[in-house]
Amino acid sequence: MGVFPPGDRNCKTSERKSRGSKAEVRSRGGAKEKTLECGQIVWGLAFSAWPVAEARETDPACAVGLPCLILATGLNDGQIKVWEVQSGHLLFSLVGHQDVVRDLSFAPNGSLILVSASRDKTLRVWDLSRDGRQVQVLSGHVQWVYCCSISPDCRMLCSAAGEKSALLWSMRSYTLIRRLEGHQSSVVSCDFSPDSALLVTASYDACVIMWDPYTGEQLRTLRHVPLHSAPDYSSEVHTSSLRSVCFSPEGLYLATVADDRLLRIWALEMRSPVAFAPMTNGLCCMYFPHGGFIATGTRDGHVQFWTAPRVLSSLKHLCRKALRTFLTTYQVLALPIPRKLKEFLTYRTF
Repeated sequence: MGVFPPGDRNCKTSERKSRGSKAEVRSRGGAKEKTLECGQIVWGLAFSAWPVAEARETDPACAVGLPCLILATGLNDGQIKVWEVQSGHLLFSLVGHQDVVRDLSFAPNGSLILVSASRDKTLRVWDLSRDGRQVQVLSGHVQWVYCCSISPDCRMLCSAAGEKSALLWSMRSYTLIRRLEGHQSSVVSCDFSPDSALLVTASYDACVIMWDPYTGEQLRTLRHVPLHSAPDYSSEVHTSSLRSVCFSPEGLYLATVADDRLLRIWALEMRSPVAFAPMTNGLCCMYFPHGGFIATGTRDGHVQFWTAPRVLSSLKHLCRKALRTFLTTYQVLALPIPRKLKEFLTYRTF
């Protein structure tokens, strides 16, 4: 197993050294990084592009015809504040949640649909293209909702709370599709593969379960065994309790963060990690959109960057990924093709 060297970034406000004179620094408003004053503890973040027509009204810098970047922030008091990043202009204050907004997820198709997950045990759907209107309240969890993830094809939404099951919702009708049951402790993180054909959930039971979201079938379980001792499955929370899981951009790897002070990298078709690195106080992980790096967040206020395995996707995987982007499992199974090819296309050849 390989260990990849980390870089380290502290999240506190930092100052840049200016190459200009002090007068130049003052004229530019100082040399600090941009800061958005949210007025509350920030628990969740989500980026999206702001359409050109809307952006021109809020920020002259976007008048060149390029979409601007917006950032949604989930706050301690239940509010969601949405900012235009370049200007720091507050676009919306979304009010509805009764407790901490723990996670946020924008629809990947650029529709400006935003889903929020809260400790008030609900998910809420907002439409920023309609002045931030609240479209739907999704109820079904009985514990705090920790995580929400919209599938890349925008058909499904997965939510994870302090429960032994994850909930899968339709993004078209905003109704519950199914409850995914299989974990032995609280599910705390979830993520879809880039082609939407797979869903992974991570739990305090030290396991990642890989699901077919269309059928609800469990395809694989990845068990996190501590290097120093065997896990104690009789304990609700132990040293291998998982905190976060995410797919790599090409869909061939998973990254996980656990309480045993390890970041692990898993190849999609293997049952043991292909690489790991020591880290402390890890809470979350996320791949760089173009691959090659992983960012991890920690309890002590740092973001660390790690070099991740790079891979050239096989032609078989690229074809599967292209097909599964628009074909559901049921549609693949209905094709007049050999059984082994169906098994490959539905990720059942592990």
